[in-house]
Amino acid sequence: MGYKTDIEIAREANKKPIQEIGAKLGIGSDDLLPYGHDKAKVSQSFINSVQGNGNGKLVLVTAINPTPAGEGKTTTTVGLGDGLNRIGKKAAICIREASLGPNFGMKGGAAGGGYAQVVPMEDMNLHFTGDFHAITSAHSLLSAMIDNHIYWGNECEIDIRRVVWRRVVDMNDRALRQITASLGGVANGFPREAGFDITVASEVMAILCLAKDLQDLQKRLGDMIVAYRRDRSPVFCRDIKADGAMTVLLKDAMQPNLVQTLENNPAFVHGGPFANIAHGCNSVIATTTALKIADYVVTEAGFGADLGAEKFMNIKCRKAGLSPSVVVCVATVRAMKMNGGVAKADLGAENVDAVKAGCPNLGRHIENLKSFGVPVVVAINHFVTDTDAEVDMIKEYVKSHGAEAVLSRHWELGSEGSADLATKVAELAEADTANFSPIYPDDMPLAEKIQTICKRIYRADEALMDQKIRDQLKLWEEQGYGDLPVCMAKTQYSFSTDPSLRGAPTGHSVPVREVRLSAGAGFIVAVCGEIMTMPGLPRVPSAENIHLNDDGQIEGLF
Repeated sequence: MGYKTDIEIAREANKKPIQEIGAKLGIGSDDLLPYGHDKAKVSQSFINSVQGNGNGKLVLVTAINPTPAGEGKTTTTVGLGDGLNRIGKKAAICIREASLGPNFGMKGGAAGGGYAQVVPMEDMNLHFTGDFHAITSAHSLLSAMIDNHIYWGNECEIDIRRVVWRRVVDMNDRALRQITASLGGVANGFPREAGFDITVASEVMAILCLAKDLQDLQKRLGDMIVAYRRDRSPVFCRDIKADGAMTVLLKDAMQPNLVQTLENNPAFVHGGPFANIAHGCNSVIATTTALKIADYVVTEAGFGADLGAEKFMNIKCRKAGLSPSVVVCVATVRAMKMNGGVAKADLGAENVDAVKAGCPNLGRHIENLKSFGVPVVVAINHFVTDTDAEVDMIKEYVKSHGAEAVLSRHWELGSEGSADLATKVAELAEADTANFSPIYPDDMPLAEKIQTICKRIYRADEALMDQKIRDQLKLWEEQGYGDLPVCMAKTQYSFSTDPSLRGAPTGHSVPVREVRLSAGAGFIVAVCGEIMTMPGLPRVPSAENIHLNDDGQIEGLF
């Protein structure tokens, strides 16, 4: 049987006016700032008005380590949200916005798939409501003001060899990773080395996703370290006097975006830091607002549970005072086979032994998630090639790890296919057994925090840090940054820093190449192994297949 593409399904969606979607959550028309008929921003005045409400149940969707076979984390998040509404719960979903880089590269969009999608899919995967453009512009304004400050006398005495503020663009462009700026003579300033990251790696993105309101946003922007003087003392964004204008540029971007699923259920789509180089969660303001107006909020964290879920628990929940009731770990039969050594071309054939051989990756994620004190359910995201024997193998394995695996067919059937998963999630949430706690305390030394994650989550023997890195961490502790959490920048494909090492490796070490202080966002970044903050395009980028058809419709987005 032939299946429709995601974009064909999205195009046929029976969308309702966004005011009707807002009404489901008690958001009046006056509190929605519409961007067309099918998307809107939620006003700050409405967000302020619901702060006295109690919180609904928070459900985190995470996954095994990603494989080319696909896991469908966003698809499951959307499907579960629809499923909870189907069984009579008032549920909303919270997901991240898509970056243009992966859309035109190899990963594709971030709106779900099949009959578990958020719409308008094309808008979400392209310019949407302009949030990423605003972040890029605010970041670029600061970049320009730093070099301008140096040009006009350098009152802050910035050491131009120690400008740590890089530039950003929301595109995969490896040629910009390392550049030389200000060439061309006296009129253009002082030549120096610089470089670009992708917008989603910007500290401005992390701040937008962690700030509680505009005042908090401006304070955090001001706290960002942009450079150092010759005596190694930091120069802050507020010293350059850029924080006020940056806040003005981000004023609208701070307001969460409301859209809808294919089944006309509410979805907040806001912010989009990557989980392999940043903290990988949608905005705090969207999640906390949703919790005030829905009984259930289903959110996701990027990549595998070793990255996204770890950061969700140790950074987002810690900083925002959130506490998840249930964690859903997504797995697929196909991905288990790949972890078990099967080539992508051979995934269609039944292979129960390979499924069994690949399950330890899932088992380790279950153990890690449970260590945060939150009940775990495994969602087997169903593919049409899956056999009963393969599904049963995963169910048996998960049962042996003290959890339950539920087959979910949301991609094919929408909420009808996810109702069983929704019922199990609701049952666990309402049993109220969660006793959430991050895995390290605020006052643990920074080097120990890095070691704790590497040993407890990655099951490494140790994190390898040279004396220069250890001295840098000690200096930050002396400067008052010792209570910050750590944000690991690491490959998403493995528990180790070797992307080819699948399964559940042990006996490996995690080399920490450098550490960066994100003083405004409020975390220390530990860059491990060969991880890039500016991705490159693949040999055949997705962009080659994206075009307008004769009817003016977009083709090739996925």
